[in-house]
Amino acid sequence: MNYLIFLIIPLFIFFSNYFIIKNKYFSNFSGDSHQKYLGTKNTPLIGGIFLILFLSIIFIEKDLKFYTFLALIFLLGLFSDLKILSVPSRRLFYQFILVILFVSFSSLNTISTRIIFIDNALQNYYLGIFFSTFCLIILINGTNFMDGLNGLVLTYYLIVTALLFKLDLLIGLNFTDLDSAYLCYLLFVMIIFNFSNKFYLGDSGAYLLGLLIGYMLIKLHNYNPNISPYFIVLLLWYPCFENLFSIIRKFKVGRSPVSPDSNHFHQLLFYFLKKETKFSNLACNNYSSIIINFYNFVILSFGSFNIYNTQLLVILTLINMIIYTVIYSRLFKFKYKILISDKK
Repeated sequence: MNYLIFLIIPLFIFFSNYFIIKNKYFSNFSGDSHQKYLGTKNTPLIGGIFLILFLSIIFIEKDLKFYTFLALIFLLGLFSDLKILSVPSRRLFYQFILVILFVSFSSLNTISTRIIFIDNALQNYYLGIFFSTFCLIILINGTNFMDGLNGLVLTYYLIVTALLFKLDLLIGLNFTDLDSAYLCYLLFVMIIFNFSNKFYLGDSGAYLLGLLIGYMLIKLHNYNPNISPYFIVLLLWYPCFENLFSIIRKFKVGRSPVSPDSNHFHQLLFYFLKKETKFSNLACNNYSSIIINFYNFVILSFGSFNIYNTQLLVILTLINMIIYTVIYSRLFKFKYKILISDKK
C-alpha cells in the first residue's frame, strides 16, 4: 500500500456512488421503514461494499483467513440488505454458525474477566469458544441496531480506532502506522459521504465493522494482558448495551428480540429533536448522531488515560448504562406523550 491510496479512496467512492445513484442501482433497498428518517428512496445500502473492497488492502496479505471471514459476514449482511435473507431469526442462526467457525479457526482466546470463578470456567475449551462467540454476536447485532443515523456507527468506530492508534495498541496487531492511518482515513471519508446522505452503511457494513472491531479488541487484549479487560468493555459499551437493552425491553412487551422497531435510543433522540426544534430531518438526523458520539468521545477518551485501572473503568461503564437508561426513559415518555396527544 502506498500514499496514492489516500487519493484513490475518496475519488473511487465519489464516482462509484454517483454512478450507482444515477443509474438507480440498489434503489429497491434503501432501508426498512424503521430506518428511514429522510424519506429518500435513492440512498443505497452500499457502505459495506466500500469497506470490504478497501479493507482488502490491509488484510489480504496480512491475514487472508481473517479477511475470508470478513467477506463471509459481509455477504450475510448483503443478503439481508437485498432481502434475500429477510427473516431475522435465520440471519441470527447463520451469524452464530459463521462466528463460531471464525472463533474456532482463529483460535481467539477468551478475554479474562478478572472474576476468578468465571475465568476458571472459561478455561474449558468449549465454554471459551461459546463465550467469545456470544460476545461477538452481541457486538455485531448491537452495531446493526445502532445503525439508524447517518455517521453514528462509522464515527463511533473511528473514535475507537483513533484512540487505539493514539495509544500505539494497534502495533501489536501487526498494523503499521500507515495501516492504522489508512483505516482511520477510510472511516473518515465514509463518514463524510454518510453524513451527506449519499449512502447508508447497511447490514453488510454493520456486520463487517462489528466483527472487525471485535476481533481487533480481543487480539489486542491477548497481546496486552496487563490492560484491564474493562477498557475493552468500555470501548464497546454502547453497541453492546444497545443490543442487551433492546432485548430486555422487547421481552417485556412480548416482542421477538430480533424484530426491528423504532424505539432505539438514537431513534428517540431524533424524534425529540424533530419535535422540539425547527431543524430539517437531515439536520436532526446528523445532530442526533453528533450528540451521541460527542458524549462517547469524552467518556472513551477519559477511559483511554486509565487503561489499567479496572475499578475506574467499571465505574465509567456503569455510569454510561445509568445515564443511557435514565435519558432513554425520558425520551420514550416524551415520544408517547406526543403520540397520545396527536391522537386526541
